[in-house]
Amino acid sequence: MSSIDTSLPDEISSSVSQSEDDEGLSKDVIFELLKNRRRREVLAYLLEAEETVTLGELAEQIAAWENDTDVNALSSDQRKRVYVALYQTHLPKMDDAGIVEYDQDRGLITLADNADLLMMYLDTDSHQQDRWDRWYGLLSVGGVGLVGAAFFGVPPLSAVPTIAVAGTVVLAFLLLSAVHTVRNRRRERSVNGKLSRIE
Repeated sequence: MSSIDTSLPDEISSSVSQSEDDEGLSKDVIFELLKNRRRREVLAYLLEAEETVTLGELAEQIAAWENDTDVNALSSDQRKRVYVALYQTHLPKMDDAGIVEYDQDRGLITLADNADLLMMYLDTDSHQQDRWDRWYGLLSVGGVGLVGAAFFGVPPLSAVPTIAVAGTVVLAFLLLSAVHTVRNRRRERSVNGKLSRIE
């Protein structure tokens, strides 16, 4: 039986050992880890699970994604191919880089501290979408409707001055903009914090 090399390339491996001292990762390590589709799928699955998972369930789900089928429809060969690759190659590399915590004896995997450095490069469905355009669009349509109804005297807005309705809509825009600004600043601080850990 041939042995499989589970080590990172020399230049990547040295970057990992140096970055372990300052709890960061180099861009070389990050891109080396992310260039493989199965490792990206491991991260996506663990992010969605938000808990410790078994190697068996992880391998089954990745095999199902790769074969565009349901877990129950997988063949034993499809399961085994992914299981072996994860067990021997991908998970040890990710564990060495501090991306996952991989208990090889028990077959348990969970996200580790450095995983957040890779997540910002992933575009997965489980990531929360920034859809502020929808909120602004809804407020615009609603605001125009309310001001129009007040202007044309549609009950119950006929009892309220049009200027008061328009002022309320403007105030709603100000509040939405303030919330948007605060959220963006928090995200910017979070991203800057992560970037400061990347060499």
